[in-house]
Amino acid sequence: MSATQPSAADVGPMAQAIRLARLGLYTTDPNPRVGCVLVRDGVVVGEGWHRRAGEAHAERIALTAAGGQARGATAYVSLEPCCHHGRTPPCTDALIEAGVARVVCAMADLNPQVSGRGLALLRAAGIEVEVGPLAAEARALNPGFIKRMTQGSPYCRCKLAASLDGRTAMANGESRWISSAASRRDVQRLRARHSAIVTGVATLIADDPSLNVRLAPADLHGLEPGSAVRQPWRVVVDSRLRTPTGARLLGLPGTTVIACCTRADSQRGAALAAAGARVVQVAEHYAQVDLRALMAWLAAEEMNEVLLETGPTLAGAALTAGLIDEFVLYIAPHLMGDGARGLFRLPGLEHMEHRIPLHIEEVRRIGPDLRLILRPGALSPGEISNESEIGY
Repeated sequence: MSATQPSAADVGPMAQAIRLARLGLYTTDPNPRVGCVLVRDGVVVGEGWHRRAGEAHAERIALTAAGGQARGATAYVSLEPCCHHGRTPPCTDALIEAGVARVVCAMADLNPQVSGRGLALLRAAGIEVEVGPLAAEARALNPGFIKRMTQGSPYCRCKLAASLDGRTAMANGESRWISSAASRRDVQRLRARHSAIVTGVATLIADDPSLNVRLAPADLHGLEPGSAVRQPWRVVVDSRLRTPTGARLLGLPGTTVIACCTRADSQRGAALAAAGARVVQVAEHYAQVDLRALMAWLAAEEMNEVLLETGPTLAGAALTAGLIDEFVLYIAPHLMGDGARGLFRLPGLEHMEHRIPLHIEEVRRIGPDLRLILRPGALSPGEISNESEIGY
């Protein structure tokens, strides 16, 4: 076997590193989720995972746990070790100083500040470096970080709840509750992993949602008892600043952003700012908020994963703009009739060839409902994706 090809023996420790990384699913923003396992003579001598931005990285935690046993060990890391000074010092320095003999990474870090430089520094120090085992699983841990680093946009999921006949609200707008309590609890976990939740002003006016995470730390795997649950940003797409100053989400802990087209320093904008909002003019000279510009702005604000929870108009606009990377659809076993409202507003779909293909990544029972995870585009016959997100 060549020195650059990981062996089958590397898969087990790397799988453990990825399991550890998942413990940071709800806490690491805007950093990636990373786990590390140190193995010496076939025995695990140290392990760790990155918990929060500004705190120690996975490699340093594992090295501290291993102490002197790190010398001559193999470090299994789910992402290339960092080589730059940020809030914490470089992990490459720590691995070199500890005397590890070998570093196995699932994937390179696509952050331009790293992007192979960490691996090069390790090799230059005489450390054997190998890349590749469980790369797909490692990528699936950090879709938002990867997309933000490579495309300047967050990974966007669209959460939907519908009846079996694809309806999201009655004709009069009534929609509580379509899905079961079990599905709504699952949505809380889904929210908790996201950097921001985006909705439209029409949904805000109709439903006055909170768009927050209402779970205790014990309900989120990886959170220590007594720790605070991180609240994602709440973002309202509101071209003409129609958000009521008494909206429920303005009085909740965390950040609420009103994305508009009009002047953010207008009288209406000032009133919303006084009520607790951060009013942001996304782009000038538009009748409606430019969703691509909004996503780029969110990426610049270090938002990795964005959850779209809104009505059919904004959801349809995001889909048409090609901004949705993944759909999370809860299907409830009841019928609401052909007069009820649909999932997306998609004008112009008149013929079968206009259909928008979707690929089903996962189907899971959540209480009495089904949860489908889908992605835009159809896979060719026999093609199987290895990157579906299993469990929130």
